[in-house]
Amino acid sequence: MDMTVTKEAAMTQLDTTTDPLATTAKLGRKRDLTRDPEILAAALEVLGETGYDGMTIDMVAARAKAGKATVYRRWASKADLVIDAVACMKRADADLDSLPDTGTLRGDLLSLIKPHSIEEGEKKLQIMAGLMSMLTKDPDLAEAVNDAIVEPRAAVYRAFMRRAVERGEISADSDIETLSHITPSMAAYRLLILRKPVDRAFLISLIDGVLLPAVGLAREPELAAS
Repeated sequence: MDMTVTKEAAMTQLDTTTDPLATTAKLGRKRDLTRDPEILAAALEVLGETGYDGMTIDMVAARAKAGKATVYRRWASKADLVIDAVACMKRADADLDSLPDTGTLRGDLLSLIKPHSIEEGEKKLQIMAGLMSMLTKDPDLAEAVNDAIVEPRAAVYRAFMRRAVERGEISADSDIETLSHITPSMAAYRLLILRKPVDRAFLISLIDGVLLPAVGLAREPELAAS
């Protein structure tokens, strides 16, 4: 056997398998992820306006001013895009370690009722409304919606009630887990089913008429008289 030919063949094979240019050509251009936040935000806007069934990748691309191919390179389907878009909403959750501490459960709960918070809450519920047709069909999507829309607010109520237990304001026997979901659930029902606004008056009525009595706290005298 000609050793020179064998050596040249081996070197040729090595050059072919380790050539960085060849590897780069196979992999193609590296994905640009810098547009992701804009595309995900656009997906949420379109979802809230049209619902899942009416939403298209073309709509999202146009809203984000991105090419449709750019969106499809990142997300293979509309469902994948929506799950990521809903999941990214969790990044704006409140920091449970820096929640307001007014000294009373009622004061803490009222501290959440701000115009911006109400507006943001309604926006999230509108997004949930847009997903209603898919929630029972896609477990991953249902989990993403719960994690991004329902659980963040429930976690705040849970933290406030646990704090109230620690300072002896309410009983440790209070069903905190169930009560923490009362307001998010009733807000969703009011907006999505009754088609009524989730405003300050409604939220205060839930706090004073449902949550506080449920943990054994009576209405304040001026509230009971009004």
